[in-house]
Amino acid sequence: MSIQQSDVVYTAVATAENGRDGRVATNDGQLDVVVNPPKELGGSGAGTNPEQLFAAGYSACFQGALGVVARNENADISGSTVTAEVGIGKNDEGFGIIVKISAVIPNVDAATAKDLIAKAHEVCPYSKATRGNITVELAV
Repeated sequence: MSIQQSDVVYTAVATAENGRDGRVATNDGQLDVVVNPPKELGGSGAGTNPEQLFAAGYSACFQGALGVVARNENADISGSTVTAEVGIGKNDEGFGIIVKISAVIPNVDAATAKDLIAKAHEVCPYSKATRGNITVELAV
């Protein structure tokens, strides 16, 4: 279910100049980076790229969702990490992305980790936003 503008409690604002070969900055100055296409896409690879930024945001958001789920389940996720791998490639409509979310949760067994990750995928705002639009693989 989507939210309404009246439900918004925070809005991130970022502006890009020159698309994939330029600069991206937030209005508060907390993020200001040079972006360049990776060498694999014909770029210099000198700066970061949108896929890396998406991977960073998705992994952080998913880790937060994992924390919410763990608290509800009384599970110890201390020392856990979440890694997002964002791939880009050609498809019938030009380009598309695919994501793999991997979590390491050292203080629970594999079955519990798998359950926690599945539940985090249901509540993570990034997962909700991409559901049905891109392939997202979950791994322990």
